[in-house]
Amino acid sequence: MSDVLIDCDEPIEIADGVHWVGFADERAGFHCNPYLIVDNDEAVLIDSGSRNDFSTVMLKIMRTGVNPKCIQRLVYQHYDPDLCGNIPHMEAMIENDDLKIISHVENNIFIKYYSPKSQRLCIEDIGLHYEFSSGRRLEFIRTPYCHSAGSFITYDTKTKTLFSSDIFGAFDSGWTFFSQVGTDCFECEAKAICHKTNSGCQMLGLVEFAKRIMPTTKSLRYALNLIEDLEISLIAPQHGSIFISRDSKDAALKLLKSLSDVGIDSFLEGCIV
Repeated sequence: MSDVLIDCDEPIEIADGVHWVGFADERAGFHCNPYLIVDNDEAVLIDSGSRNDFSTVMLKIMRTGVNPKCIQRLVYQHYDPDLCGNIPHMEAMIENDDLKIISHVENNIFIKYYSPKSQRLCIEDIGLHYEFSSGRRLEFIRTPYCHSAGSFITYDTKTKTLFSSDIFGAFDSGWTFFSQVGTDCFECEAKAICHKTNSGCQMLGLVEFAKRIMPTTKSLRYALNLIEDLEISLIAPQHGSIFISRDSKDAALKLLKSLSDVGIDSFLEGCIV
């Protein structure tokens, strides 16, 4: 699918029943991506977003045709305010007594400060998965310290979509809905402006984000090794562009695995970004 055909003012179905319901601003340089998974009359919302983005996210949810009351679970892959800030507004709009929050116990310690209303479940206590009535299964994979102790990623076994949280995230002044990173990017010297697109270099955005947000090289590589073993059709990060082509997925993975000066490792070498 080409970006030319995409209207980011509307919800965008990126896989069967998987909808991007985020906010697009090409000037922002930093994009947050909530995702709604719809299966028959059930829905799960992943990383619902900030307080300021609530109206945009909820409007897009309703434009998918989903009644907010059908949302059964809110999944938060870590506890930052850009993911969790609108929890009280979501709870009020959903009005579902069976609504539960799924995260990790290390995250739930902090998530309760956004709202104590909904029951909070730890992914390890529910067998590291959530299953819809149809049998569609979301698997939760722990990626500790990428970037928080309780961080995890979510894998939709039906569509082979990986919701990668902050992994594959980017600071992106040259934002496009689908990533323009490809294997040919390794053949040129990364500069602020890409000579092909005449906009910000998305490789640099990936590198800068990883080095500044991930605590250590070891934690990032641990997560990337887990991801490398998965059969993935597309990667849907919480920030930046979506990786849908094989070239973009392979290039991003290769680039991030090549880094050796992430987080504290860079600081200790005296070369922090």
